[in-house]
Amino acid sequence: MTDVEKLVAVEEIRRLKARRVRSMDEKDWAGYADCHTADATTYTFQSEVGDAAPVTGGEAIARRLASQLEGRTTVHHVHAPEIEVTSATTATGIWPMEDMLWWEEAGEPHWLHGYGHYHETYEKIDGRWLISSRRLSRIRVDRGTGAPPEPVQR
Repeated sequence: MTDVEKLVAVEEIRRLKARRVRSMDEKDWAGYADCHTADATTYTFQSEVGDAAPVTGGEAIARRLASQLEGRTTVHHVHAPEIEVTSATTATGIWPMEDMLWWEEAGEPHWLHGYGHYHETYEKIDGRWLISSRRLSRIRVDRGTGAPPEPVQR
């Protein structure tokens, strides 16, 4: 691949990731599933007791996430990716991430603020870059009830 072709691939992957995050926060599960290969595997679902089993397939991944995020408002940010184009049809990426989730349990507000990295692989199929695998590694997770803590003023 030429340098220009690699730059185009990186930009297409960046747009793919932005679409995936937006689809998740907007609860657009068809759009979310469409960001993945038919045989994509994800290891990102963390339950209260640890990591859940991997899920395979874009539609299955979307269904699992939809059930986990039911009744939750989410905001996900990803930034400064390290994307390596490994061939004309494959690439890898590591994305620093931050997410916030808000929900109610038994009438009480709860929240989660997480920090970490998405580790992903991509495949170009029929001219479109798609996510073929993802693992979320968390560095820190803050949880609480009631209103989230106020930021420290300097």
